[in-house]
Amino acid sequence: MIDRPPRVTATDATLALIDTLRRDYGPILFHQSGGCCDGSSPMCYPVGDFIIGDSDVHLGQIGGADFYISRAQFEYWKHTQLIIDVVPGRGGMFSLENGRDVRFHVRSRLFTDEESRALNG
Repeated sequence: MIDRPPRVTATDATLALIDTLRRDYGPILFHQSGGCCDGSSPMCYPVGDFIIGDSDVHLGQIGGADFYISRAQFEYWKHTQLIIDVVPGRGGMFSLENGRDVRFHVRSRLFTDEESRALNG
């Protein structure tokens, strides 16, 4: 059996941006809501500026920042590994990368059968 794969990972570009944001804002966290305003872009907030609720699932950490997803979104994405990337564009209105001409972007891949067994076993 293989080790449990991480549910969320980050590209090198994402890790570099996280380091920059942490220097500017202190501890940060991510939330993936799939809400209407910013689509499915992961949002980045200073710790304490976003209230994590009982309906949020902790997926793991990227670059030392906790990453949460709404339970409804988790049910939809639970068979995939989320890969957080940075692409050109405008960040979410309330997300910390806004104004830097880049935004966080979710890529994904399906877990293999063996990885799924490791996660659910």
